[in-house]
Amino acid sequence: MRKLCPHHQTSLEQAAILGVQIDYCPQDYGLWFDEEELREAKDARDRDLRWLDIDLWKDPAKFILSPKQKLCPKDRLPLYEVEYGDSGIKVDVCNLCHGVWLDRGEFKNLTVYLREKAEHRILYHYARDVFEEAWEVFSGPEILREEILDFLAVLKLLTYKFAAQYGRLSQLMVSLPR
Repeated sequence: MRKLCPHHQTSLEQAAILGVQIDYCPQDYGLWFDEEELREAKDARDRDLRWLDIDLWKDPAKFILSPKQKLCPKDRLPLYEVEYGDSGIKVDVCNLCHGVWLDRGEFKNLTVYLREKAEHRILYHYARDVFEEAWEVFSGPEILREEILDFLAVLKLLTYKFAAQYGRLSQLMVSLPR
């Protein structure tokens, strides 16, 4: 079944973005991500952000029917508008297939937002983030391999923070005999 642009009702074309096969509108360059593809593309764009995921479906009370009456490219049902975390960026989601529609430029805006959020969290909430990621290794929601990679990404960022804040102590620790 062909997928249609929510704005123009024209057929979407396929392309690979960062190794993830997605659909896009050749007229306005909007992007359609099937379930999990947005997370996969975000992770491929910046491996250091893999641990930072936004659950768009966590609070259905925040879903607002899209004011422009956009239809899901896949299911042809109305899309809902929801804010991506606390970014101020509104994305369109399908409550049935969990696909996400991003208008032109929104993917870039989302990755900029996530980088800023990650920097803030690493600076001020690093202990909590390390604990949360360690717990997710055992509790999910992703497969074990993905959760371990997320945990290692947070540890790597914590190591960078430690080295930046305590440069002399960090150099001393590295120079200790093993």
